[in-house]
Amino acid sequence: MDFIVDTIAGPEPSARRKRTLKMSDSFVVLDSHGDIGASPGGPDGFFHCDTRFLSRLELRFNRMAPLLLGSNVTDDNAILNVDLTNPDIFVDDQRVLKKDTLHIIRTTFVSNRSLYQRLGIRNHGQDPVAIELTVIFASDFADIFEVRGIHRAQRGATTKDATSARSVELRYDGLDGKARKLDIGFDPAPTQLGKRQASYLLTLAPNERFSFVVVASCDLTEGASPPNFFKAMSVVRRRLKLAAGRAAAVETSNDTFNEVLCRSVADLYMLMTDTPQGLYPYAGIPWYSTAFGRDGLITALEMLWLDPSIARGVLGHLAAYQSKVNDPFSDSQPGKILHEMRGGELAGLGEVPFARYYGSVDSTPLFVIVACLYAERTGDDLMLAELWPAIEAALAWIDGPGDSDGDGFVEYCRATEQGLANQGWKDSLDAIFHDNGQLAAGPIALAEVQGYVYAAKLLAANGARKLGLEDRAIDLENEANELAARFETFFWCPEIETYAVALDGAKKPCRVRTSNAGQLLFTGIVKPDRAATIVGGLLGPDLFSGWGIRTVSNRAQRYNPMSYHNGSVWPHDNALIALGFARYGHKGAIEPVFKGMFEAAAYMDLRRLPELFCGFQRRRGRGPTLYPVACSPQAWASGTLLLMLQASLGLEFDPVRSEIRFRDPRLPGFLDWVLLRNLRLNACSVDVRAYRHAEKVSVEVIRAEGMSRVSVVDGHATN
Repeated sequence: MDFIVDTIAGPEPSARRKRTLKMSDSFVVLDSHGDIGASPGGPDGFFHCDTRFLSRLELRFNRMAPLLLGSNVTDDNAILNVDLTNPDIFVDDQRVLKKDTLHIIRTTFVSNRSLYQRLGIRNHGQDPVAIELTVIFASDFADIFEVRGIHRAQRGATTKDATSARSVELRYDGLDGKARKLDIGFDPAPTQLGKRQASYLLTLAPNERFSFVVVASCDLTEGASPPNFFKAMSVVRRRLKLAAGRAAAVETSNDTFNEVLCRSVADLYMLMTDTPQGLYPYAGIPWYSTAFGRDGLITALEMLWLDPSIARGVLGHLAAYQSKVNDPFSDSQPGKILHEMRGGELAGLGEVPFARYYGSVDSTPLFVIVACLYAERTGDDLMLAELWPAIEAALAWIDGPGDSDGDGFVEYCRATEQGLANQGWKDSLDAIFHDNGQLAAGPIALAEVQGYVYAAKLLAANGARKLGLEDRAIDLENEANELAARFETFFWCPEIETYAVALDGAKKPCRVRTSNAGQLLFTGIVKPDRAATIVGGLLGPDLFSGWGIRTVSNRAQRYNPMSYHNGSVWPHDNALIALGFARYGHKGAIEPVFKGMFEAAAYMDLRRLPELFCGFQRRRGRGPTLYPVACSPQAWASGTLLLMLQASLGLEFDPVRSEIRFRDPRLPGFLDWVLLRNLRLNACSVDVRAYRHAEKVSVEVIRAEGMSRVSVVDGHATN
């Protein structure tokens, strides 16, 4: 029997929206129909530990793609639910099956090492229907870097073997000596099972239902089998609920903002991965689903007020992998903090340097900052003492190998051609340049990195005092003050009324207006009399797009709103800038950035802020322009609005006095009130509601357990 599709068809596979699910070291990228690989060449797939184990999983109804009715990810990010139906079916120009007769429900989730799909079909017609449901599957066992575009001259060997009536084992013997296996099981057994597809031949009576489950499992131990569908789904949902249950909860007067925050928090906990040291937020899907030092630390900072246990996990994990050796291939030097860690075949073979890669100039001072802020937030001096050797090793790197020419600034220059050319957070090849557009030659001293070092030393001085190390504290304070004076001399550029983005290898400043100056405010290195100038410049039309602050001014030589770092808008960058505005008392300046970022999120698919979006100027009636290959979700983007809310409210924690403070609290115009539930400090927990009254905010304690004090303080903290 030959089937032809009616002229009414579903969207082309390339037009389908992408959906992502993650659990532990496994994640899946699939489309809105629940298919994997319907459009070749994309990031689709089921991945585990940086290998794509499943590159294709497509459903066919009588050899055709079913039509989409609806597709949604549950609020907790656990499950993708898809509703499908049949198109009109014709045989010899006669319609034999009317469109919308059959309803197919496709339910997908990821459990550790396994991808589950359940397909249920029901006949809503008045007559029996004979149908064929086919699942097409394939695996290329591609390394994540191959999926991103790296070409390999030689690969390992792949075999496909049907091992039983209901399962197929796909196997890849890698050049790294590892065998990677994918078991694809069907329950009940299909009518036909081959090496690339499984088919169910069915006749459904009116109102009759049928369902089957597909489970794709990576590297199962011999004789092991994954849990059944409903048990595994229950475990996944319970795990996500327990992980997020420790965090403070936020409710506001704005329903859309509530939806955005709900997705943000769900994304953050979906991206969490268990490590021996605690939860670690993997950076983003699909390209960065692994431990990144910089991303993990900034995400932990964004979540510190909400759930400080995340910072504890991040710090413990990074301390465990702090470098102890010199290794040019991995840009490793004693004391440096990890940039990224990979577990795929290419990393194992050394075809890429990222098995454990340390080519990040800012992860090390950020580690010191977050370690000390964690101690200040929680009063966990035992953890501070445990981390102190790692903190001292990081400071030794900052003052030693990190300052390669001994000029008092921390610089970077990759040790081999395989490493990253730029090693700050703006790490694309063309991100650091002079005002004439010429790329800066290294070693390069980034402006914000000097700010990070300044903040790290002052915070470490506080930490040293907690541990009774007064002489060390005084030395660190003196070093920070000396750095601030040198920084002002070398980086301030009066002709552009801001700080240079960097000094090149000849100590020539890169006189370009960038968002980096905003992050300097967060660190506190900016002289108070410069702050207003910096804030005004960041909110000027050349940098502020209406949605957020661009990475580079639109007057810069290399400005391109569609570039990765030279004119785009990065949510996490804006969050740190907002924290800087608050630090210097410019609370009113937070609102346009906060409002723009919230309204951008409201336009986004699933109300999810992506890694970045294009920097085009905002136009009435139009949403922001997407950056097509941005990671979504991305951890530090997901934490953006949480940090902006903290910055607006001036939320501070003092474990010594057992006091939660709201310093000069403000709320943006789109929020009339905010309710914070389960704010924790020491052994205490409170629920607090903040109300907006024009430019003022009042605070009411709704519930209190323990002896924590809640106060409102006027004025910003001194720097």
